[in-house]
Amino acid sequence: MNLTSLVIFLAIGAVAGWLAGNLMKGGGFGLFGNIIVGIIGAVVGGFVFGLLGISAGGMVGSIITATVGAVILIFAVSLIKKA
Repeated sequence: MNLTSLVIFLAIGAVAGWLAGNLMKGGGFGLFGNIIVGIIGAVVGGFVFGLLGISAGGMVGSIITATVGAVILIFAVSLIKKA
């Protein structure tokens, strides 16, 4: 992985985390929080999309996949916090 790929990876994570934060609770988590939520969301989204047989390619597809996964992650964490 070269520097350009790393920057794109982190940018997608930040955008996905920010979008998920805005969708789920009305605000982001700060730059580093957004990146972490977005990266974990990308893993979750990739797993869920794989189970459903959905394939998303390109940068926009990556952002959508990571955002959906981050929303699922935030929702699961909110359920655990309430219990």
